[in-house]
Amino acid sequence: MRWTRFKRRLRRPAPGSGDFTQDIDKFLPGNRVQLLHEGGETFRAMWKAIDSARRTIHLETYILRNDQAGQECGQHLMAKAREGVSVRVIYDSFGSLALDPAYLMQLRNAGVRLLEYHPVAPWRPRWAWGRRDHRKILVIDSAQAFTGGVNISDEHAPIADGGSGWHDCHVAVQGPAAYELDRLFRAVWFKESRQWISLADYPESLAGNSLVWVAANHEFLHRHRIRRAYVNALRAARREVLITNAYFLPDHVIRRALIAAARRGVEVKVLVQGISDVPSVWHAGRHLFDQLLRGGVRLFEWPGPVLHAKTAVADGLWCTVGSYNMDHRSLRHNLEVNLHILDHELAADMRARFQRDMANARELKLHEWRCRHWTHKLREKFWTQFRYFF
Repeated sequence: MRWTRFKRRLRRPAPGSGDFTQDIDKFLPGNRVQLLHEGGETFRAMWKAIDSARRTIHLETYILRNDQAGQECGQHLMAKAREGVSVRVIYDSFGSLALDPAYLMQLRNAGVRLLEYHPVAPWRPRWAWGRRDHRKILVIDSAQAFTGGVNISDEHAPIADGGSGWHDCHVAVQGPAAYELDRLFRAVWFKESRQWISLADYPESLAGNSLVWVAANHEFLHRHRIRRAYVNALRAARREVLITNAYFLPDHVIRRALIAAARRGVEVKVLVQGISDVPSVWHAGRHLFDQLLRGGVRLFEWPGPVLHAKTAVADGLWCTVGSYNMDHRSLRHNLEVNLHILDHELAADMRARFQRDMANARELKLHEWRCRHWTHKLREKFWTQFRYFF
């Protein structure tokens, strides 16, 4: 009854805040969400959580490497498996192509159960080429979870530790949203292996005050769910929208929503890559900048290291963190998950992070953009012809 009354109050948006609560029935109450900056902080929090596990550890990642970060992760996982904790790992076959079989053998010998998502070899069961698992999920005992953009690889480790220092963002979650992330993991495990993992008891106690919607696509099913939430937030915004997106190649629906928001007076700012690990996507995305700049969207280039975060904040209330890139692959082909969160404190933290990033970035101006060299324009026009394959 108390939660029903709370939902009624939330459906009445505060003046100027927009109607971010139109999907309020999808949000779970009682969560605590902490923003984790960069891979170094994320890895430390994840290893600590793994060490605290008592029953289950479920890790789902697009990239798993046997470099220093992967070795550290493996040592923590193997130690818990030897203690009798149930440890399962799902890794994407394409994202983890460079993975050493000896590393996987070490994990198996220690009792870690592994599932390779959609092997790229046609002679193997469940093989596939285009459909990938791009999620990054770690769940401990169905009660504590992590998700965002950080893979298990040295690209995300600090430069001081020998990594590449990619600029990324992750969140730690406690409460019912962690249970939902665990349910997503178990669903993938069952679909691919036909082995059912019994669900833990639903958490009875509330961990915090954040409202969280665990928005996930399931290949063909609900593939527009995350994009729809982005569009709804853009339509609801009244003051400000701040987006950081690594592989920014928005389709016409997102572009229209961004421009419409800017034209009705919303301050729309987007932080994009200045240095990319996937040049084809980078060039294709830049072909769309002219249209966005003409529409009033402000674009900022991150100078480096590689920007890999996928976040957004609107009107100091609605925010999202996850694995979803604004490109055709995330929309049509990949398994993705984003947390959509209603929390003023978290939104303020994410807004402050964006402001710091923007201070180090270079704003793109329309008149300067149109004066770039013709060879750049030609490359961008060429690669945008293949945008639906990225």
